[in-house]
Amino acid sequence: MAVFDTPEEAFGVLRPICVQLTKTQTVENVEQLQAQLQAVSDSALQQLQQYILFPLRFALKTPGPKRERLIQSVVECLTFVLSSTCVKEQELLRELFSELSACLYSPNSQKPATVSEELKLAVIQGLSTLMHSAYGDIVVTFYEPSMLPRLGFAVSLLLGLAEQEKSKQIKIAALKCLQVLLLQCECDDHPRSLDELEQKQLGDLFAAFLPGISTALTRVITGDFKQGHTIVVCSLKIFYRTVGFIMADEQLRRISTVQEKPAVEHQVAKLMVHREADWVKSTGDKLTILLKKIIEGVSVHPHWKVRLELVELVEVLLLKCTQSLVESAGPLLKALVGLLNDESPDVQARCHKVLRHFADQKVVVGNRAFADILAEHLHSLATSLPRLMNSQDDQGKFSTLSLLLGYLRLLGPKVNFVLNSVAHLQRLSKALIQVLELDVADIKIVEERRWNSDHLSTSPKTSASRPWSQIQRRYFRFFTDERVFLLLRQVCQLLGFYGNLYLLVDHFLELYHESVVYRKQAAMVLNELVVGAAGLEVENLHEKHIKTSPEELSEIVTSILEEYTSQENWHLVTCVEAEEMGEELTMQQSGLQAITSGSSTCQVTSFPAFSKPSPTICSMNSNIWQICIQLEGIGHFAHALGADFRLLLMSALYPVLEKAGDQTLLISQAATSAMMDICLACGYDSLQHLINQNSDYLVNGISLNLRHLSLHPHTPKVLEVMLRNSDASLLPLVADVVQDVLDTLDQFYDKRATSFVGVLHALLAALAQWFPDTGDLGQPQAQSVGEKGSHSSPRPAALEKGLEKSTTAEDIEQFLLNYLKEKDVADGNVSDFDNEEEEQSDPPTVDENDTVPDVEPPRPVQIQIAADVMERCIHLLSDKNLKIRLKVLRTLGGKCGDFLRSRFCKDVLPKLAGSLVTQATVSARAGPVYSHTLAFKLQLAVLQGLGPLCEKLDLGEGDLNKVADACLIYLSAKQPVKLQEAARRVFLHLMKVDPDSTWFLLNELYCPEQLTPPHPSLHPVQLRGAVGQQNPYTANVLLLLQELQ
Repeated sequence: MAVFDTPEEAFGVLRPICVQLTKTQTVENVEQLQAQLQAVSDSALQQLQQYILFPLRFALKTPGPKRERLIQSVVECLTFVLSSTCVKEQELLRELFSELSACLYSPNSQKPATVSEELKLAVIQGLSTLMHSAYGDIVVTFYEPSMLPRLGFAVSLLLGLAEQEKSKQIKIAALKCLQVLLLQCECDDHPRSLDELEQKQLGDLFAAFLPGISTALTRVITGDFKQGHTIVVCSLKIFYRTVGFIMADEQLRRISTVQEKPAVEHQVAKLMVHREADWVKSTGDKLTILLKKIIEGVSVHPHWKVRLELVELVEVLLLKCTQSLVESAGPLLKALVGLLNDESPDVQARCHKVLRHFADQKVVVGNRAFADILAEHLHSLATSLPRLMNSQDDQGKFSTLSLLLGYLRLLGPKVNFVLNSVAHLQRLSKALIQVLELDVADIKIVEERRWNSDHLSTSPKTSASRPWSQIQRRYFRFFTDERVFLLLRQVCQLLGFYGNLYLLVDHFLELYHESVVYRKQAAMVLNELVVGAAGLEVENLHEKHIKTSPEELSEIVTSILEEYTSQENWHLVTCVEAEEMGEELTMQQSGLQAITSGSSTCQVTSFPAFSKPSPTICSMNSNIWQICIQLEGIGHFAHALGADFRLLLMSALYPVLEKAGDQTLLISQAATSAMMDICLACGYDSLQHLINQNSDYLVNGISLNLRHLSLHPHTPKVLEVMLRNSDASLLPLVADVVQDVLDTLDQFYDKRATSFVGVLHALLAALAQWFPDTGDLGQPQAQSVGEKGSHSSPRPAALEKGLEKSTTAEDIEQFLLNYLKEKDVADGNVSDFDNEEEEQSDPPTVDENDTVPDVEPPRPVQIQIAADVMERCIHLLSDKNLKIRLKVLRTLGGKCGDFLRSRFCKDVLPKLAGSLVTQATVSARAGPVYSHTLAFKLQLAVLQGLGPLCEKLDLGEGDLNKVADACLIYLSAKQPVKLQEAARRVFLHLMKVDPDSTWFLLNELYCPEQLTPPHPSLHPVQLRGAVGQQNPYTANVLLLLQELQ
C-alpha cells in the first residue's frame, strides 16, 4: 500500500471516509478509517490530527445507547492516532481526557461501568497513550486545581479496575496507567524534571487523592497471593512513590501556615488540601496503620520480587519522609532488618546496600529520633526474647533473630547502651543460652568410635576449600532449622564486634562457671564473640568504630583458653570403659557440682573425681560436645589472632594433640580441624611441620607427665599422635621417651596397658614407614617348608622354569609329591624319621679364613626400639582383657607375622572361632536393640580384626578353613546388617590369600550358575549350592562372587 507523506494526499484519501463515519457510526466505517490511517505518514497525521479526531470524538459524544463493539473500535482508532501524533493544545488534552474517561462511567454506581474486558482495556490504553502524547509544558498545566474533579474521577476509575477486576491484564494496565497519570512513568517520553514550585503545586493537588490511593492500594497489596507478584510490585511502587512525593520533608518545609485561595469554583476549592502541620500529623498516623498492614503481608510474600520492592519502599520513605512519617520509622526499620537474612540473595544484597546507604547518610546515627526508636525496640526485644525463643516455631525464631541482628547492625556502637543495663544483658544472654541448648540424647554420639589410625592430614591446604568457620553438625533442642543457628552465630559476632568485649566475656564466663547445663552454650557464644571482635566475617556499617586491639584480644583469648584446657573442663568422662573410668577416679582434681535443669529431658551431670556414680549416655554426650565446642573455639581463636597465636602454642598445642588421639570420633575430628586451623593461622605447611617445629617442648611435656601418670593419664595419646604424623627426624627426640613409656608400662601394665599398646603400635608402624626394608626388593627369597604353610605362595623358580619349557608326567608327579609334603608339614603331620633326617644333615661348612668378631656390633636405634617393644608385648598376649590381646596381636601381627603365626593359630584362633560360632545363633534371633549390647560389639570387633590378621599372618589352608567356617553363618540375611558387612570384609581378605578355596566355599553355599565341563570326557561337577535355589546366603554370596571375578 502506498504511503501518503503530504497532508494534501492524505486529506484526499481520508476525507470521504471521515464524512461517511460522521454520518454513519458503524464498526465497519471505523475499521476502514483505521486501515487507511496505516498508509499515512506521521507528519501528515500530525497536521490532520483534529480533522481525523472529529468523527471519532463525534461518535463517542453522540447521545443514545451505542454498541460496545463500536465504542471499542472508536477508542482503538483514536489511540492509534494519538500514538502517532502529539497533543499540543491544552483544551484538546482536557476534552479527550474527559471523553475517554466517560466511556467507563456508570451513572448508577460509583464502580466502573459493567462493560466488556476488551473495552476496559482499550480505554485504559487510550488514557495512557493520551498522557504520553501531551507535548511539552501542557502536561504540567494540565494539573491545575480546576482539573481536580476530572483527575479524581480517573484515579478512582483506575483504582476500582485494579482492585475489583479479575483479569490480571486489566489490573496491570490500570496500575500502569495510574503511574502515568501520577507522573511516575519511567519512559523516555516523560516530561522534564519539575522545579520546586511545580512540585509543590502537584503535591497539593495529589494530596487530595492520597487517602483514596493509599487505602485502595493497601487492599490490593495485602490481597490474595494468587493475584500474581507483578500486580503487588506495581501497587507497592505507586504507593511509596506517591506517599514519598506528597509527604516529602523537603516539600513540607516550604508549606506556609496560611492556605492560599485558589482561583477556582467554591466546590472545587473545598476539595483542595492544605498540607499544614496538623494535616501532616493526622495523615502520618493513618499511613502508619496502612504501612503496618503492608509490612505484615508483604514481608512473608512467597515471591522474592515483592519482598525486594518492600526494601525499596523502606528506603524511599525513610530517606524522604524522616520527619513526616516519624511514627512509621519503627515498623519500616523492623521490616528492613527482618529481610536482612532473606532466603533470596537479591533481597539480602539490596538490604545490605540500603543499610550501607543509611549509614553513609547517617539516617540512624545522625537522627536522634531514629536512634531512640531503634534503642527502644532493642530494649523491648531483649525483654521479650526469652519468651519468644521458648514459644515460637523455627520460622518465628528466624524472624525474631533476623530483627535482632538488624537492630545490632543499625545501632552499631550504640548497642552498648543496652548491654550496660544489667537486666537487659541478663535477658539477652538467657535467651541465647536457652535457644542454644543441644540435644544430647542420641546414643550415636558416644557410640561413634575412631577405628582407623591413619595420618590426620597431609597439608592444611586440603581444607582450604571449606570455610574456616565451618563447624560440626549439631542438633538443638528448640529448633532444627540451620538458618536459626547461623543467625545466632551472627548475633554473637556482632555483639563481639560492637559491644564491650570485656563485659561480654566476663558475663558469659560467669555463666560457664555457674552450671554445667549452661557450659556448652556459653562456650559457643564465647567462641563467636572472639570471632566477631577480630572482625572476621563482620560487615562494619560504622566506619568510625574502632575494633578491639590485637593485644586486648590476645589477653582475652588467653583467659578463655586457660579456662577451656583446665583439668576440670578438659578431661571429662566420654565413655564407660573400665580403664578410662579408673583414670577419672584416680585424677587429683576438684569436682564440679552439677546444676541440672528441671525442664531438660536429659539431666547432664558432671561428677567429681571422688564420686562413684556411673555416667549416663546424656552426660557423656554432653561432655563430648563440650570438648568439641572448646576445640572449635581454639581453632577460631587461632584465626582471630593469626600469627600472634604462635605465642599461645605452648599452652594450646599439647591439649589439642591429646584430643586428636581420642577414640571418640567427634572429638578426634574436632581436634584435627583445630590443628588445621592452627596450621593455617600460624603459617605451618602441614601438621607434620607443626609437630616437628614444636616437638622439643611436646616431648618434654610427655616426659614430665609420664612421671605423674595418675595426674596425666592421657599422655600416651599425645605421643601416639606425634608418631603417626611426623617423620624420622623425630626419632632422636623420642628415643628416651619411648624407654620411659616402656618403663611406665612395666609399672602400670595391669591398669593402663590398653593406651600403652596403642602407642607401641603407632611406634612400630612409624618405624616401618621411616625405615623401610630394602633387602627383599629384588627376586623373592627361597623359603623353607616350615615357614610357608599356604599353598598360594609363589612356586620355586626351578619348577616355574621347568613348566615353562616342557611339562612331563614325571614333573607333574614330582609337583604333586612336593605339594603333599608341604601340606603335611603345614598341618603338623611330620614323622620322627623325617626329623631325624633333618638333624643328620650335614652342617654348613665354615671358611677357615672367616673371622668371627668377639663383640656383636650395636643394633641401629630403630631395631633396638622394635626389639624392646616386642619383648614387652609378648607377655600381654595372655592378658585377661580381650581388647588388650587383640591390640597386641594387631601390633605384633602387622610387623612380625612369621613370629606370631603358630602362636595365633594354636592359642587365639580356636577361641575366636568358637566364640563367633556360639554367638551367631543369638545374633540371628535378636532384634534391633541387640546392636547396642556388648556381645554385638565384641562380635563386630572380632570380625573386623580377623580378615586383616589372616592376610598379614599368611595363614595356611587349614587355618583359613577354620576362619571361613566360623564366618560363613554371618553371611546369612538373618544376621544384623553390620555383622553381614563385617563378614563380607573377612571373605574379601580371604580371597587375597586363597581365592580358589574361597570360590569353592562360596559356591558350596549358593551356586549362581550351572558349571559346564570344558571337555566332554570330563564328568560334570555337582556342588552342594543348588543352582537358582534361593537361600539366606544368596545376596551376600553373589556380592562376594562379583568381587572375586
